[in-house]
Amino acid sequence: MSLETTLPGATPTPPKVSSIRALIARMVANPLGGVIGAMILIFGISCLLSPHFLTSFNMIIIARALAFIGLVTIGQAVLMILGELDLSVGAIGGLAGVVGGMLMVQVGLNPWLSLALCLLMGAGCGLLNGLLITQLRLHSLVLTIGMAGVYGGANLVATRGVAITGVPHEISFLGRGLVLGVPVPFLVLLVCLTVVAFVMMRTPVGRYIYAIGSNPQAARMLGIRVNAIRMGAFALAGFLSALAGILMVARLGTAQPSIGDTWVLSPIAAAVIGGVATTGGLGSPVGAVLGAVIIGIIEDIIVLFGISPYWQSVVSGGIVVLAISLDSLARHYLNRDAS
Repeated sequence: MSLETTLPGATPTPPKVSSIRALIARMVANPLGGVIGAMILIFGISCLLSPHFLTSFNMIIIARALAFIGLVTIGQAVLMILGELDLSVGAIGGLAGVVGGMLMVQVGLNPWLSLALCLLMGAGCGLLNGLLITQLRLHSLVLTIGMAGVYGGANLVATRGVAITGVPHEISFLGRGLVLGVPVPFLVLLVCLTVVAFVMMRTPVGRYIYAIGSNPQAARMLGIRVNAIRMGAFALAGFLSALAGILMVARLGTAQPSIGDTWVLSPIAAAVIGGVATTGGLGSPVGAVLGAVIIGIIEDIIVLFGISPYWQSVVSGGIVVLAISLDSLARHYLNRDAS
């Protein structure tokens, strides 16, 4: 009787995943890696392009400018993760700054009490947006376009298009001061970012926001108070926009009616560059602020090269289109391959 030795059949090897597809999948799953790499690359190129870029004076300018747009970006990023969008954040910031200037200069109210009231007003404006959206079942994009007109119109009615001068010097430290060489507005941004990032990543509220952004119907079935979370997110965006407006008033020393006019496209672009999905449920405020850093560096290089500042709007708009297009193409590529 002969013994036959049977070799086990070779285990079928799984199909190899395309290296490009794997890279895209990693970037979509962990967008912070991509945005940090892009930021380092752009920072290095900027250092080579201009000898004036990597100076303490220019770094302070970038940090201070980043603080204002970064605060608005944090609120916008939370809303986008939730699957919403608020195009009135700039108008809320401008209105808060103007009201603060009027309370301090024309009414003679204590400056710090005036600032506190303006922060409450900003949160109230955001809460009103959320209330109208949830109760009337309106699309956030459409409603906030209209509310931007309301808040912006109220700004012009109150000021008649004229800046309010004579803001008390007590608050100038908030916009112009330095602590250990770091601008105070930038420190305020870091504090707000730390608090919001902790809430988003380490608390049930943050998990609820991601769940609602991914699937609001399933979130309702799980017992999550979807409308309350949405209203709270809009109130947060209004609060942070008002804070940015107040810091800008402290920086300028006047309450300009034009404050917040440029705080519409840039926060959206920054959030998308930082990995926040336009469809909701994905991203982080940290990534959004890093996206704002990238935009800030690009705009700073435009200024250093003496290019007209009007090109900043062109750059911001182009970055929005490019970032959203790349985000959509990447997800379409992965979904097509998965099906």
